[in-house]
Amino acid sequence: MNIDSKLVSELRARTGAGIVDCKKALEANGGDMDKSAEYLRKQGILKADKKNDRTAGEGLVGMYLHANGKVATMVEVRCETDFVARNEEFKELAKDLAMQAAAGNPLFVSIASVPTEAVEKEKEILREQLRKEGKKEEMLDKILEGKLKTYYQDNCLLEQKFIKDDTKTVSDLVKEKIARLGEKIEVTRFTRYQI
Repeated sequence: MNIDSKLVSELRARTGAGIVDCKKALEANGGDMDKSAEYLRKQGILKADKKNDRTAGEGLVGMYLHANGKVATMVEVRCETDFVARNEEFKELAKDLAMQAAAGNPLFVSIASVPTEAVEKEKEILREQLRKEGKKEEMLDKILEGKLKTYYQDNCLLEQKFIKDDTKTVSDLVKEKIARLGEKIEVTRFTRYQI
């Protein structure tokens, strides 16, 4: 299939991917812009996962103060080099993550950071609710799995829908930035204040 250079340029502007990658994505998806963007995102996620074993010793603290002055957040975002930490796109990510923490009111950074006791307590509460609803015992584990997924989406910063684009999670956003900036990026902690 012959791909128009305007399409390649448009996809490149939209995703930040290289020209060759954009052309391959468009060819693989019949020129469909949305499918091509998703294809590139999946490719980027694969690239991002390869960077997990690196050390993120630099970074920034992203800050957000709500207009009413009653909610403020700080989020620590790590990267590998000072060069990336000073990059405008990285700074924007730190600000977006602070805004997300203000809006989403998460309790934890990630699923891995949720204490085992909190998960067990939530399971116990959910199991009791399901029994009161008359759910069969053999179905409880399956239902609990879905309910826990919702619990994580509500309470873990990285699992929440991104407030600026609800078609992706905060984790997807971070992985996209890893692919674009070429370094490991991790959200290590956050603090949220509310009056």
